[in-house]
Amino acid sequence: MQKRNGRRLAFGALALALVALIGIGATLGRTEAVQGELVWGPVFEVDPLWPKPLPNHWLLGTTIGVSVDNRDHIWIVHRGDSLAAGEVPAAQDPPVATECCFPAPPVLEFDQAGLLVNYWGGPGEGYEWPASNHGIWVDHMDNVWIGGNGGPDSHLLKFDRYGNFLLQVGRSGGNAGSNDTENFGRVAKIMVDPKDNEAYIADGYLNKRVAVLDAETGAMKRFWGAYGNTPDDADLGRYDPNAEPAPQFRTPVHCADLSNDGLVYACDRVNNRIQVFQKDGTFVEELIVARETLGAGSAWDVAFSRDADQKYLYMADGVNEKVYIIDRQEMEVISSFGDGGRQPGQFYGAHSIATDSSGNIYTTETFEGKRIQKFVYKGEGPIPADQGVVWPSN
Repeated sequence: MQKRNGRRLAFGALALALVALIGIGATLGRTEAVQGELVWGPVFEVDPLWPKPLPNHWLLGTTIGVSVDNRDHIWIVHRGDSLAAGEVPAAQDPPVATECCFPAPPVLEFDQAGLLVNYWGGPGEGYEWPASNHGIWVDHMDNVWIGGNGGPDSHLLKFDRYGNFLLQVGRSGGNAGSNDTENFGRVAKIMVDPKDNEAYIADGYLNKRVAVLDAETGAMKRFWGAYGNTPDDADLGRYDPNAEPAPQFRTPVHCADLSNDGLVYACDRVNNRIQVFQKDGTFVEELIVARETLGAGSAWDVAFSRDADQKYLYMADGVNEKVYIIDRQEMEVISSFGDGGRQPGQFYGAHSIATDSSGNIYTTETFEGKRIQKFVYKGEGPIPADQGVVWPSN
């Protein structure tokens, strides 16, 4: 059977021959049994030795943001205050242990080898550090943007790559709802468009909108809710998978990422959907993924493949604990990888996702996951629709 330009291949002699030909027979070992169709798509393997151990007996807390800069350095933001006392006994007052361990600084920068090369973050003069930092983006001018989803977090921050403060937009405790032009409502993520120097804000854990700012001044330029509607903060009640799609976002609006061809992909997390817009907020289409998912929802974050056409969209799902591979032109899920667990290639709270210039994927985990993982891009080939843990072939 063939479907949509032959992407789907019948599972049989032809598919097995392709696997052998391309030399990725280990793909078949990624699940206990491969059944049904194979699909043609990107192949990944987890790198269980990335990153290198942190210095200074440092540990990561809930790791709730990842970004890749123009140098292909990988940046994360985490919450050291989420670490239990038993995890950081040397940091207690008085210390319980003499050496191990301490919370790492909030912002960490790694090189491609996984070596920590820079770190900073936390409260400082002239700005209000978020009560609960959330999301990180390194823009085309090496500025670092950070949001926050704590109770009073109605603002976002901009620093240079060395942690020098540049700009605060909004003020702590200032939120006045989803039509506020000065403040935000617990920002989940920021993305900056290098063409127009505009910042797209996933706003957020309290507000229900995508907002767009002038990235130099922080001035609000436009905002919209689901389907391009004017945002409405009315309580929608609990998500019902059997109901009609909600006319507004549910909280959190967890991502708002811009593709090279000028489309904005918004994560309406609890509604289990990605909504696609033009830059001006005009609604284009939506994709519902894992419709039956309840609780925290399936649509946590997205990233694009690094080919010129950005053929694939990758979506992190922190409830079903996997990464979905989406054909971006057709807007359909073609495959997924991952599983729940604590071993490499598994997830506990798969939260944020990013790609580097080689097409490798980086994911972070919140809750008790508390880590970053790297999935190495191995080219394209036949893969199962549900790959399970993508363990290295060698």
